[in-house]
Amino acid sequence: MSWSEKLLTGEWPSTVQSIAGTVVIAVFVVTFLVQAFTIPSESMEKTLLIGDYLLVDKLCYGDTRNMHRILPYRKIDRGDIVVFHYPVNPAQHFVKRVVGLPGDRVRLINKRVFINGVPQQEPFVQHVTAERQPFRDDFPRTDAPAAEVTALWWMQMRKLVEDHQLIVPEDSYFVLGDNRDDSRDSRYWGFVPRENIIGRPLLIYWSASSLNNDLTRTPSASDRLYHLAYAVTHVFQITRWERTFRMVR
Repeated sequence: MSWSEKLLTGEWPSTVQSIAGTVVIAVFVVTFLVQAFTIPSESMEKTLLIGDYLLVDKLCYGDTRNMHRILPYRKIDRGDIVVFHYPVNPAQHFVKRVVGLPGDRVRLINKRVFINGVPQQEPFVQHVTAERQPFRDDFPRTDAPAAEVTALWWMQMRKLVEDHQLIVPEDSYFVLGDNRDDSRDSRYWGFVPRENIIGRPLLIYWSASSLNNDLTRTPSASDRLYHLAYAVTHVFQITRWERTFRMVR
């Protein structure tokens, strides 16, 4: 029996209750369990690509201050990929990989990461250029900042450097992009506070190549309807099937 028939036969209270229950469950899932996220830049290539649509597990790290004794939350660890509120502009969501934990001493020498003096094995990292940039590749440098470094971070960073190593403060994390030569990350704007971390990417539920290959200009807000129509009518052509439904690691 359709909803309209149920309304005519007087069964509308149960129909409304069923719809309300579905809405409540959906709101709960989106609010507390998972969140959709789209990769906006090349900074995590080739682990995550522009056009990857992710489901972010918001429950895995949980609220360690209040609920860790009830639910099996895990601690944030080195190598974890995390989605977080960008500290410079919390309205934006970023995704990077955790490299330094609270108390760690972080250093890069010729593009290689050292944690507490130990060189790290990072098979997921890619380098796209042989060109060397001292601030980026031999971080931390306190003699001169790169052009992209925020003024606030430049002042804070130099106070936390000891023996050419950056000390990660309590409740903070040092994050880097896997596309190490083309990533604006903790080297340029600082640490990610624990409270800014939303969760970790769980699944690529869809991956699409560029939706605007046939456009000659950057799309504005008014082009969104066009992009939606284009995606619907070209879904088989633009879908990267080999990445769709892939777990994120």
